[in-house]
Amino acid sequence: MQAWQVHENGEPSEVMRLQDVERPTPGDGQVLLKVRAANINFPDVLMARGHYQVRPPLPFTPGVEICAETEDGRRVIATPALPYGGFAEYAVADAAALLPAPEALDDAEVAALHIGYQTGWFGLHRRARLEAGETLLVHAAAGGVGSAAVQLGKAAGATVIGVVGGADKAAVARELGCDVVVDRRSEDVVSAVKDATGGRGADVIYDPVGGEAYTQSTKVVAFEGRIVVVGFASGTIPSPGLNHALVKNYSILGLHWGLYNTKNPKLVQHCHEQLTELAARGVVRPLVSERVPLDGAAAAVQRVADGVTTGRVVVVPAPENGAAA
Repeated sequence: MQAWQVHENGEPSEVMRLQDVERPTPGDGQVLLKVRAANINFPDVLMARGHYQVRPPLPFTPGVEICAETEDGRRVIATPALPYGGFAEYAVADAAALLPAPEALDDAEVAALHIGYQTGWFGLHRRARLEAGETLLVHAAAGGVGSAAVQLGKAAGATVIGVVGGADKAAVARELGCDVVVDRRSEDVVSAVKDATGGRGADVIYDPVGGEAYTQSTKVVAFEGRIVVVGFASGTIPSPGLNHALVKNYSILGLHWGLYNTKNPKLVQHCHEQLTELAARGVVRPLVSERVPLDGAAAAVQRVADGVTTGRVVVVPAPENGAAA
């Protein structure tokens, strides 16, 4: 079979190589899966660079989120067991962690439903306790993680402010349903958010960016607001001033979704049921901006690394024949 492998750490376009390799052999409790679509996530970038908290042994195949087919023909969502990731024709995954693919979505959309949407659901509902009528601010609202949070925020009845970088991404954020869109390249984020909220600020802030975005968040968080720290796509990890959190009376909430798989897997199943229902109702639908063939995976991962994509970019090893909505 063909699979992309990383033999040394560096930029994805430089260190990912498409090779002919043997199909992986499942271990105890694992199953072999035929990959139908593999969604590109920022952790794939970080793993290629050697900067992720999980460091699979070299060589490894990236790809942490897939729509796949079991040997008995079922369409499932899986997080491959590294080093046998999803940017390949076949992958392996833990049998107990497989989730049924929502019938309302095609293969590429299914591949993009899991990590980003689970992260959004846990961040907004489990950690921040977002309520209808509250204001949600989403950084990088046109990106893969941000677009999921926008849709989930709207589904929860929140007023959603999306922060983006550039006119093209602003248009995408509006199409996603953002009530207010702030282009950080042409507007002052702090002033724009304060204007949009009558000076009150946002009740919940969803931050997958870090760096300057986090600093802006502390200036526009409302009284008893909650800042959900999801990641650091900017490459800069903030150092929060806890005296500031005390004086302004806001909460800083960390979210590492992967922990729920071991700490409380029943919640992951419950979340998937909620997401499946929302997908069936058409309330959420992953924004898949590109579907690329297997041989285009390295270049696509690099585009995600460079921050020039919107929504999700999905690698499709073979022509899709899944359910089309």
